Amino acid sequence: MNRRDLLLLFLIGLIVALAISRFQSLPGYMDADYYFGGGIQLAMGYGFTEPYLWNYLADPPALPAPSHLYWMPLASIVAAAGMALAGETTFAAARLGFLLLAASVPALTGILAFRLTQRRGPALVAGLLAAFSGYYAPFLSVTDNYGIYMLLGTAFLLALPASGEAPERPIPFFDRPGLRFWLLGILAGLMTLARSDGLLWLGLAWLAALGRARRAAQAEPGEPRPAPWAGWKRLATWLALTLLGFLLPMGPWYLRNWMVVGALTAPGTARLLWLTDYNDTFLYPASQLTVERWLASGWEAILLARLNALRWNLLNAFAAQGSIFLFPFILIGIWQLRRDRRVRLAGVGWLLLLLVMTVVFPFAGSRGAFFHAGAAFQPLWWSLAPLGLDETVHFVRRRGWFDDHAYTIFRAALVGIALLMTFMVVILRVLPGWEREDGHYRDIETFLRRQTGAPLDQVIMVRNPPGYYVATGRLAIVTPTGERSSVLAAAERYRARYLLLESQGALPALKELYKDPSSHPRFRFLGEIDGHRLYEILP
Repeated sequence: MNRRDLLLLFLIGLIVALAISRFQSLPGYMDADYYFGGGIQLAMGYGFTEPYLWNYLADPPALPAPSHLYWMPLASIVAAAGMALAGETTFAAARLGFLLLAASVPALTGILAFRLTQRRGPALVAGLLAAFSGYYAPFLSVTDNYGIYMLLGTAFLLALPASGEAPERPIPFFDRPGLRFWLLGILAGLMTLARSDGLLWLGLAWLAALGRARRAAQAEPGEPRPAPWAGWKRLATWLALTLLGFLLPMGPWYLRNWMVVGALTAPGTARLLWLTDYNDTFLYPASQLTVERWLASGWEAILLARLNALRWNLLNAFAAQGSIFLFPFILIGIWQLRRDRRVRLAGVGWLLLLLVMTVVFPFAGSRGAFFHAGAAFQPLWWSLAPLGLDETVHFVRRRGWFDDHAYTIFRAALVGIALLMTFMVVILRVLPGWEREDGHYRDIETFLRRQTGAPLDQVIMVRNPPGYYVATGRLAIVTPTGERSSVLAAAERYRARYLLLESQGALPALKELYKDPSSHPRFRFLGEIDGHRLYEILP
């Protein structure tokens, strides 16, 4: 591929991202709201703090609280950089960097495909598949980790040692094996700074070092066998360099956590292992999440939760990551390059991710974490699909069915289907009102101010606290799972004055209050706005 090809892919990716972004005036869902809100705090000079709580796992004493103790900070840092560059704290400014990342994904995917196949045609098709990215398209132009993860995952695979059959491409300043593993450590660290499951990529870098050391220890025919201690020394050096590279971006973050909460990772994170339902993520107090409570749910429920997660994750792999129509060609492409160590390592990584998001974190995995974390592998799947298509066409041509133009026709058809699918996803997911999940918060805030005159430092309890904050500027905490007593206890601790029950469905303990606004003396009904009911929490 030449520079003109890469520029073309970049421009197509930028046009697609800009076109979709025209219909997204707000982040649109909690993850993107959170990263945008964190960027606002950084841009305004408040550091890593948050005037909202979307879960109680870290058990902070009050608002504002230390931020990014569950989700990692890199997306907020990118958002803050865009706002600093534009000189304003708007959503349009925050996503400047994300639009550039989205535009870069097709070009980098094309480079990866060309490195894998050494063929320009499939590489161009791979880049176009990344530009028309199907289910991922709506999320690349907002303040979330999808574009970050795609680029870092692709860079990681490009930095890996090539297969034995392919020449290893030099990397400027990183030609020596030790420096290459140092680079892999840096990339794994950046991925962990974006998402906590980036630790998986540190493990993959170590696996690559182990494989390289084993190959280096094997003597060529007619040559003396290297001393065993030399191989172990080389492996230890590479592992250490990988860890040092990882700590380059992650070391300062671990130090920050230690200074703020007295631990390298957030307190309460281990409680996620003991969820019995997704809504347990919002349980208050989070100290209820114990292994005893988890075991008390019964082995049948524990097993069924993981089988259900496996079903949803495999469906995600087929429909979202495989885009349905690309799935068989991706499998064929994997088989064609089954000896390539980059493809093998990525396959191991994807299977480990599936295992973790099914067995360890089944509720988060099936609710989007597997789709989210899988974005790092997505450019590879887009790179392998054209290869699988070409192999399929070649297989059919040997039976005399098509002429030489078949490759061009079917490649164009593949891109055309990707474009059509992306168009349909945008119509169904974005055009009906991307902000439908939290766009109503501005109207609710206007009503609240009109009814009560409440200043912005009075806390409201809502379904999506980051979304409420970025839409209105008001401090917010999440409505906790549990009985009304839990709601009142959380409100008392964090001084929440108002409660919003939204039309998307109140939690089970609050359904009666939603149906009958006067059913509890501690909640004074203030009014209804488009089906959303607002209450004042009385002392």
